[in-house]
Amino acid sequence: MSIVHVKINGIPVEVEEGTSVLNAAKKAGVRIPTLCYHEDLKPFGSCGLCIVKQEGSAKIIRACAAPVNEGLSVITNDPELFAVRKTILELMLSTHPSSCLTCIRNGECELQDLAAEFGIREQPFEVRISEQPKDLSTASLVLEPAKCIKCGRCVQVCQDLQGVFALEFIGRGDGTCMAPAAMLKLNDSPCVKCGQCAAHCPVGAIYERDETDLFRAAVADPDKQVVVQIAPSIRVGLSESFGLPAGTVTTKKIYSALRKVGAVAVHDTNFSADLTIMEEGSELVHRLTKGGALPQLTSCCPAWIDYVEKYYPDLLDHVSSAKSPMMMQGAITKTFYAQKAGIDPSKIFSVAIMPCTAKKFEIIRDDNMKASGYPDVDLVLTTRELARLIKSSGIDFLKLEEEEADSPIGEYSGAGTIFGATGGVMEAAVRTAYHVVTGKEMANVEVEAVRGLQEIKKGTVDFDGTPVRVAVVHGLSHVKELMDEIRVAKAEGKQAPYEFIEVMACRGGCIAGGGQPYGATDALRKERSNGLYTDDKQSGVRCSHQNPSIIKLYEDFLTAPLSEKAHHLLHTTYQEVPVYKA
Repeated sequence: MSIVHVKINGIPVEVEEGTSVLNAAKKAGVRIPTLCYHEDLKPFGSCGLCIVKQEGSAKIIRACAAPVNEGLSVITNDPELFAVRKTILELMLSTHPSSCLTCIRNGECELQDLAAEFGIREQPFEVRISEQPKDLSTASLVLEPAKCIKCGRCVQVCQDLQGVFALEFIGRGDGTCMAPAAMLKLNDSPCVKCGQCAAHCPVGAIYERDETDLFRAAVADPDKQVVVQIAPSIRVGLSESFGLPAGTVTTKKIYSALRKVGAVAVHDTNFSADLTIMEEGSELVHRLTKGGALPQLTSCCPAWIDYVEKYYPDLLDHVSSAKSPMMMQGAITKTFYAQKAGIDPSKIFSVAIMPCTAKKFEIIRDDNMKASGYPDVDLVLTTRELARLIKSSGIDFLKLEEEEADSPIGEYSGAGTIFGATGGVMEAAVRTAYHVVTGKEMANVEVEAVRGLQEIKKGTVDFDGTPVRVAVVHGLSHVKELMDEIRVAKAEGKQAPYEFIEVMACRGGCIAGGGQPYGATDALRKERSNGLYTDDKQSGVRCSHQNPSIIKLYEDFLTAPLSEKAHHLLHTTYQEVPVYKA
């Protein structure tokens, strides 16, 4: 691509042809304010804050959507541009509640930040707040239309990034809102509760259902024993909430913090990620050697499971019956752990710290989530909720002493850690499946081909002469390509050219889940992923089948992968779900 020469406020800069004015300005060290723009999304130009002047012309350019050309010279700030931007913000604020102190985004709101930067102290326009009520219909997300600034990010995320189409623009002018078709409740729409709308919303119009008070109530209840598990990606996500660089691993401080907020035991979902590999990997080998629908599709991600039940119910026999690591950990907590610890399982309050808002729905999706005889997981808190819980408890997170997880279901391998990044489940499965098929250990356990942010990764893994064709996909909008390929092959009586496919609903995988700290970009996703891969590399055990605690669990309790007890506790079933509920 050719290089063009442009000027930003008189600063010469060279950029590739087609680069936006906004990104050219960034290269020149100039910041242009935006609200509707996000790196993950196609520039929309709806808010108008990024307007700049083209020198030698009366033309006003929206910097986020306008490409540069040779010789372009723009002014990004002068008294007139400042006044226009301030007026735009004042108009937005005239339709936005001034309840910042009680808003979940207080201190993390892009509109609030810009209002402060532009010194807005009065409201010169008539206040017109939407009277649409909150939508509390899902267990995962809350829609608060009164706070919507009509930037359109949530619609773009839902339609373009996720391909779900649960949200759309409805109405015109002042009456425009972002809502499900026909103004349905979110729970009656195609929504898969992934939370990417909440992660990308610049204000508090869509957010996770905050349940930190339920945690506090459980801790205060003398009849409850609070036992907590943390997902793989939490160890690199939480750090940003305390000012640490993206990708900083804080696992042992998190264990310490959870004990300080009242947990009687702290376990690690990495343990059950290893357990998932044993079950899911054994299932794959069974399908390969004894028959079954191929390719096998992973089942760790609840938003993906919701999606496939709605959009591809004819392919549910391809989905692994293995539960997610969170649900496996919950079932083992209230059976094996309860026995070992001598705790009545009815008194265990099982809490999962997850990067994902869909996990809040997963724990109540059906009776398979009560395999222990009780709700296997009682409560899910997102990374953002955990950060608020720690801060409100007066804990100085950065000064905490590091502690270890509780045994026997806290020990994990490096393979369990990388579950948090796209390609991680595949890599972990390959490490163990290779051993199961060949009886040998991989000389190099790092499967570079499945790493990175390419939307669909395809390849063949050589199991000592046995080729296994694999694919990895992240971001639900890209799943359609592979699912349609499987559907067509099946209709023709053939097998799609894969044996195993990993699917994650969110771009980058769980490291950028809907409940992680705000502001995820590809650069940040890479840093978070690098933190997980570094943690894996430093692990003494790097394969799930080598985890001593997993070996002991099978010896003392489960007998073997795919055993009758394992099937009862660790596996589930699926069924078609209507895209729209009547």
